[in-house]
Amino acid sequence: MTIQPYLPIVALTLALAACPQTPEPPKPRAATAPAAIETAQAAAPAAAGVASPKGPAASAHADGIDWRKGDVDAAFVAARADHKPLFLYWGAVWCPPCNQVKATLFNRQDFIERSRFFVPVYIDGDSPSAQKLGARFNVSGYPTMILFTPDGREIVRLPGEADPEQYMQVLTMGMNGARPVKDTLAAALSGGGKHALSADDWRMLAYYSWITDEQQLIPEKNVAPTLKRLAQACPSDQKDTAVRLELKALAAAATAKDARASPDASATARLLAVLADPRLVRENFDTLTEYAGKIAGFVTAPKSPERARLLASWTAALDRLVADTSLWTADRLVAVSAEVALARLDAKDAPLPAPLQKSVRDAVARADRETADPYARQAVIDAAAEALVEAGLLDDADTLLKAELKRSHSPYYFMVDLAEVAKKRGDKAGALDWYAQSYAAAQGPATRVQWGTRYVNALVELAPQDAAR
Repeated sequence: MTIQPYLPIVALTLALAACPQTPEPPKPRAATAPAAIETAQAAAPAAAGVASPKGPAASAHADGIDWRKGDVDAAFVAARADHKPLFLYWGAVWCPPCNQVKATLFNRQDFIERSRFFVPVYIDGDSPSAQKLGARFNVSGYPTMILFTPDGREIVRLPGEADPEQYMQVLTMGMNGARPVKDTLAAALSGGGKHALSADDWRMLAYYSWITDEQQLIPEKNVAPTLKRLAQACPSDQKDTAVRLELKALAAAATAKDARASPDASATARLLAVLADPRLVRENFDTLTEYAGKIAGFVTAPKSPERARLLASWTAALDRLVADTSLWTADRLVAVSAEVALARLDAKDAPLPAPLQKSVRDAVARADRETADPYARQAVIDAAAEALVEAGLLDDADTLLKAELKRSHSPYYFMVDLAEVAKKRGDKAGALDWYAQSYAAAQGPATRVQWGTRYVNALVELAPQDAAR
């Protein structure tokens, strides 16, 4: 699962004012693209009414959990009065990982039952004061889920990327222990304090959502070395936890802003041992799929025998994950994308082997065919399109995304993907048309500002001399 960034209203306004220097998002054109915008409006859920979420995930979301969606301060008052932890969910209607959480976690009976023992707060990024609340709680990506003590101290940021069973374990540990993870981290890093930590304390650190931490515990530049220290300090009788901490450390190091490949024979050997163990691979599928290419490229030298061995072992492990029906569909698609990333590591511009292309197409077709729930489809089709694009199958991605516009409850999200596909083809006009459609169809104040900023930046990048736009 990839955390979806959002930009607060103030930041987006500044980006609009400084668009010549902001090459990343798209651009707002006044509603003057008649055909394109009519298509976008026709596809918008409010206009078409074809894909408002229904079914088990939707009913659980609407009725199973007694969400508080109004006054957050009042929710904290209630939590204190009732001596209950407070669970805060921050998300967006269009966000694929948020929809995955709704389809795989919020509809689980054990989560619904557990929610009776905390105060559940639901913040949509487009709701009134949502952006101010984001700043208050140091949130910058969707979804973010935080558990607080009854008196308002942050206990833990929960791992949306983890398997639902793993997530429930972390949630239970957080509620039972009710000790802020910041205190647990300090004890783990101290000389003698680590010996007082329980196995659950160490697992809490291993499953903490470091990617949504927002420097609450430690500065971003210290995440990788800190996780490495934790892995080394982890008690010898908790090897599985130590493995997860080390994998998280490698992922953080490989994706750091100043990351430089550093062949590491010891790390490679430990990775090979993990990849040879199906149980450990399943336990850590999120890291091993999301960061496969980054980590493999970080610890081995290009075209070296060590890299060849690592890629072969990693690909075999990914093959097992792709075939693992206990994994959710979108996660299996991420495993397919990881296979593509590994195949391209030493052959960036070479065509993918035909068997791998077929594997990508087959996985996407199966996912499309078997996924009906609207929440699930928002995440699954996003992962499927990404796999096709990474495999260079742009026509397939285009067809898939266009078909989804009629089914999605937030088609404007996929219009951005269509713009990116057109841009990859070198079709600037087509890309700008899709960016225009996405902005016209976007719903919600924060979303419209974010989509508008993306459109403006695309105009600056792709048509800087086009005064008519």
